[in-house]
Amino acid sequence: VQLQASGGGSVQTGGSLRLSCAPSVDITSENVMGWYRQVPGKQRESVASIRNSDITHYAASVKGRFTISENNVKNEVYLQMNNLKPEDTGVYLCFYKPTLAGSYYWGRGTLVTVSS
Repeated sequence: VQLQASGGGSVQTGGSLRLSCAPSVDITSENVMGWYRQVPGKQRESVASIRNSDITHYAASVKGRFTISENNVKNEVYLQMNNLKPEDTGVYLCFYKPTLAGSYYWGRGTLVTVSS
């Protein structure tokens, strides 16, 4: 499985960005997709995930500001990031799992920089 990730960039505090991730296989109800965030010197952190189009999970630090969604027509997953904070800065890694217990497939990391 290959993942095509896009989006990211640089914004000021309070700004918004959207990340996209498209797998090379059709998204099914069993798949799990989402993003992790990597910051130098810190452990990779789960940011958000989605399964079956409407089962979502968020890190406490982003809940209420980030929204993950799935577009089954375009076969893409999106992470809408609003009210961004400097601590959201990092490399965001899209992932795909065929099932909950399956292995991770990773996309190219995209850099998000939030300046104060």
